[in-house]
Amino acid sequence: MQNYPNPFNPITTIKYSIAEQGLVTLKVYDILGSEIATLINEIKTAGNYEVSFNASNLASGMYLYKLTAGNYTKVRKMILMK
Repeated sequence: MQNYPNPFNPITTIKYSIAEQGLVTLKVYDILGSEIATLINEIKTAGNYEVSFNASNLASGMYLYKLTAGNYTKVRKMILMK
């Protein structure tokens, strides 16, 4: 799972892959842990995916995005530079 570009302004694309079908959630958090956005919250089949995140209404800084699929959880950071 990775976003590109990183740093970004104001749009980035997050690419990820799912090993098996199940509920997938992808959420964005600020550095204090407050949820900013839910980009995905649905059943997905196994495969490769990408989703765009538009942060035009957010302040510059570091944000975290968290992918959860079944028992798999991954957190990565991204930097918004305006």
